[in-house]
Amino acid sequence: MHPTLERVFGYRQFRPGQEAAIGAVLAGRSAAAIFPTGSGKSLCYQLPALHLPHLCLVVSPLLALMQDQLAFLARHGISAASIDSAQSREQTAAVMRRAKAGELKILMISVERLKNERFRHFIAQVPISLLVVDEAHCISEWGHNFRPDYLKLPDYQRQFGIPQVLLLTATATPPVIADMREKFSIAAEDVITTGFYRANLNLLVEPVSGEDKRRRLVDWLAAKADQPSIVYVTQQKTAEQVAEHLSQRGIPACAYHAGMVHEQREAIQRQFMSGQLNCIVATIAFGMGIDKADIRNVVHFDLPKSIENYSQEIGRAGRDGQPSDCLVLANRDSLNVLENFVYGDTPERAGIRCVLDELLAAGQGGQWELLLNALSEQSNIRQLPLKTLLVQLELRGIIAPRYAYFAEYRFKYLLEPEALLEKFAGERRQFVAAIVATSPRARTWCTVDFDALYQQHQAERGRVVKALDWFQEQGWIELESKQMTEVYALLDHAFDPEALSAELHAYFQQHEASEIARIHAMLALFASDQCLSQRLACYFGDQHAPQRCGHCSVCHGQVARLPEPPPLPALDQQNLHSLGGAFIQRHRELKGDSPSAECLTRFLCGISLPLFTKLKARGIPGFAALEDYPYAEVRRQLEALGPV
Repeated sequence: MHPTLERVFGYRQFRPGQEAAIGAVLAGRSAAAIFPTGSGKSLCYQLPALHLPHLCLVVSPLLALMQDQLAFLARHGISAASIDSAQSREQTAAVMRRAKAGELKILMISVERLKNERFRHFIAQVPISLLVVDEAHCISEWGHNFRPDYLKLPDYQRQFGIPQVLLLTATATPPVIADMREKFSIAAEDVITTGFYRANLNLLVEPVSGEDKRRRLVDWLAAKADQPSIVYVTQQKTAEQVAEHLSQRGIPACAYHAGMVHEQREAIQRQFMSGQLNCIVATIAFGMGIDKADIRNVVHFDLPKSIENYSQEIGRAGRDGQPSDCLVLANRDSLNVLENFVYGDTPERAGIRCVLDELLAAGQGGQWELLLNALSEQSNIRQLPLKTLLVQLELRGIIAPRYAYFAEYRFKYLLEPEALLEKFAGERRQFVAAIVATSPRARTWCTVDFDALYQQHQAERGRVVKALDWFQEQGWIELESKQMTEVYALLDHAFDPEALSAELHAYFQQHEASEIARIHAMLALFASDQCLSQRLACYFGDQHAPQRCGHCSVCHGQVARLPEPPPLPALDQQNLHSLGGAFIQRHRELKGDSPSAECLTRFLCGISLPLFTKLKARGIPGFAALEDYPYAEVRRQLEALGPV
């Protein structure tokens, strides 16, 4: 591996941990590399990919991460590609052809791609040496960024016969590491951690009242205007406002957030990477996989979401090893906003019961088909917690995922049907003729009728999809698929929906409580009188950091006392039912009953729900009227008032 390191990548020696992780993979074992942000985790699969006999399949959570990695690999002459949502069908087909022909060493995909039946048909035909899971902490329910689809990765590894796995993450606490190891059967000695202490990062926490934050930010950045800096905020509108405020005061800055068009974000990122722009005001949409070595300043204008997020975000500073400042402008003003994100993801018990009733009604034949969008609207549960609910039903042995398919396939002939039929003989010609006969053409597009094909010709769905994919590869048709339908087997008909909905609701409430506790653990860190570097390392199980780093605000003698938010009128002086009156009326008109206390709390605190889109809730007077109040207090007050 040493000659490859120098010849291909141009490095004389490995960074800490890299050699052990790469050695484990090349020796045929699964491994986990848990290194701080910017410590070179990617090399742990890039180098082995050149020595392994077959494809290296990389699951990565963000398109921006993939694009950066692919650009790096291209510069080093390593054949790599991605399949992602930004590609045309022709581009995707070309990547698949290269993978099948053995021309690719590395293929990058999102975890959602594995739910696509066409993709799974394809990947099952390609030999794979190594499955790489980037941001692997997403697999753990104890992690700060749990993604339900990641839980299925161990099954996919077995399904596709992939002999080894490599897990990569920068932010895994000891319980998360244990969870990851267990799920992928990784030996303890093949979990390589390099410690979380970064000697060149100056961790600074400064208590600032909400009204003083902008002034302090301008003062602090004015002396550093020529240094690359990232200012992190919670909300998109804050990013716009703060960037404009800085620009007006002589510090050129641009906002960056998920609400901007892709091209605009790309352009701003390019300017920042090339040094044309030094200051970006961003939500957490920015920074994943950004490999800029000389970021000198990371400022948290708003509180980060958790200690894990904080660690990840400050980890973007000083990757060149030079001293860099990480400043938190700390107060409790945005605490409610952070907590509201958590409360909004807890489904109501009635919504959980709605899902269970659907399952029992539809699954009598042993099979349950669902469209996530439609079920989300019907149950009034946001999509991410709904996915979590489905995974919980899997873990309890009630359902098992069978496959996902696109409910609708349609195609356009690029070759006339008669000419298409001429290419086949015997049984195959009859099969193709059946597809042609049962796919009625409406002007240009023909819609595939799988039921008719099966009833009249016993043609299995899988065979039809494979054939259509092949026709597209040959350039004979243009194929489109939409409306992802997920199919589950119902394994247990005998559960009690009332008892199970109570149990699942308790699970979500426990998760809610642990997420709120995570936010308060972060506040405790910032207000700590112990060395911040030491406390941060300790949180991630690193016992080797110095007791006093000498370069954090606590070591400088400044313990942060976080100011309380400005006082608000007492809640019991507000007439909550009157504030929500127009919403209550609209709910009765459309749903036939009054909203629950939970639902009304979400309306008054400005938390969006699938139902609110249908009710056009944002336009109803009273929406977000109490967004500055703690959610739990508003809910308590409404529950005390009793039914509407």
